[in-house]
Amino acid sequence: MPISPIPELVAELAAGRMVILVDEEDRENEGDLVFAADLVTPEAINFMAKYGRGLICLTLPREHCERLQLPPMTRRNGTQHGTAFTVSIEAATGVTTGISAADRARTVQAAVAPNAKASDLVQPGHIFPLQAQDGGVLMRAGHTEAGCDLARMAGLSATSVICEIMKDDGSMARLPDLEIFAAEHGLKIGTIADLIEYRSRNESLIQRVAERRLSTAQGEFACQVFTDRTGATHLALTQGEWTPTDEVLVRVHEPLSVMDLLEAGSCGHSWG
Repeated sequence: MPISPIPELVAELAAGRMVILVDEEDRENEGDLVFAADLVTPEAINFMAKYGRGLICLTLPREHCERLQLPPMTRRNGTQHGTAFTVSIEAATGVTTGISAADRARTVQAAVAPNAKASDLVQPGHIFPLQAQDGGVLMRAGHTEAGCDLARMAGLSATSVICEIMKDDGSMARLPDLEIFAAEHGLKIGTIADLIEYRSRNESLIQRVAERRLSTAQGEFACQVFTDRTGATHLALTQGEWTPTDEVLVRVHEPLSVMDLLEAGSCGHSWG
């Protein structure tokens, strides 16, 4: 089963179909079933439980977790990759024991409803929310962020249901196993690495927020201030003019002092 391009994965999620996402070999080296949470069904949950066999989780952006008042599962996250589990959840109404496919689908629906609020859920439960980092896979190359990114790109809320894929013997399925699994079940398979590349190529990752002239010991510069998706500030100091085809000398500098941001005179800058 060939690796599918990102637009095909997005189209699958938008159509209410499941996909497989694989991370890097030097990371978890695992594949997850991914389904848009807005479109969740008992059948999708049952498929994950029957064929995926891993833990069924709900990926949510930070602001969504805050709206539902979902604190971290533990004060200190000691996991290898910093997987951000919150407390587990159950729908406050419409479920029985909470573990059936229908009950778990109902819990997901309650959590991702447009007007969802904290009182719609109880803790603990049988669905395990994961809080995605702001910026998605561009900040953390995990299935949590990838699920949120793909759902958002599909025109749905940035929420997804994910589940690791295990083999019959209980070990984790690797890429050759996942390709066979995808072919058997008619699923498209993609990689988080491709998603990172796609977003980097098609989205603006920074925003210019200010520009002014700046005097330094090396001369007059144009100082442009940018913020990235995490809110971090970056300065670009440029001199002269050039075209896109010109080779331009670039120096990357890590600011050493708040004076760099305050612009307190050339002698106060760490580059001065």
